[in-house]
Amino acid sequence: MEIKGKVHEVGATQQVSETFKKRDLIVEYAENPTYPEYIRFEALQDKTGLLDTFKAGDEVEVFFNLRGRPWTDKSGKTSYFNSLVIWRINAIAAGAPATAAPAYAAPVDVSNTTGEDDDLPF
Repeated sequence: MEIKGKVHEVGATQQVSETFKKRDLIVEYAENPTYPEYIRFEALQDKTGLLDTFKAGDEVEVFFNLRGRPWTDKSGKTSYFNSLVIWRINAIAAGAPATAAPAYAAPVDVSNTTGEDDDLPF
């Protein structure tokens, strides 16, 4: 999934356990500018470094996975939690289209040069 918006806040990296770290990103999503939404994303493990170059006010395109899980408390009541986990984030340049056309190398002529024998059987 993906969404475009403006960075509202970049959280500090949290070392949750010896082997697990995460970092929050809050994005202002303004489908209706009168009522913007503030959406919390998580970057996990090695993806926490993706947020190093971003600051409040940057226009971004966030690519994420939607995850959900149940949790049952001691009394047996089950609650459900959702998380939006970042796997890629791109800056959107002001005034530039969100998806620029990729640059491709010029085509190369792979045909035989004059006088060269073609020994392929087809």
